[in-house]
Amino acid sequence: MADVSEFYVEDMTCGHCERAVREALAENLPGAAVTIDLPRHHVRVEGDAEKAQTAIREAGYTPVAV
Repeated sequence: MADVSEFYVEDMTCGHCERAVREALAENLPGAAVTIDLPRHHVRVEGDAEKAQTAIREAGYTPVAV
């Protein structure tokens, strides 16, 4: 089973934000399963937590591990 990381991303507020986060994660963790709950600002992703957090940050958002 792959490692799973979860983040609270307060500044992910709309569909555009969700797409940007998804694209950043897909680019940095190809093939990783990503689940986003936009109303809760919650991102769940398989793979390396540090890579995921860096990808979200580089996309312009502020992830906090949960």
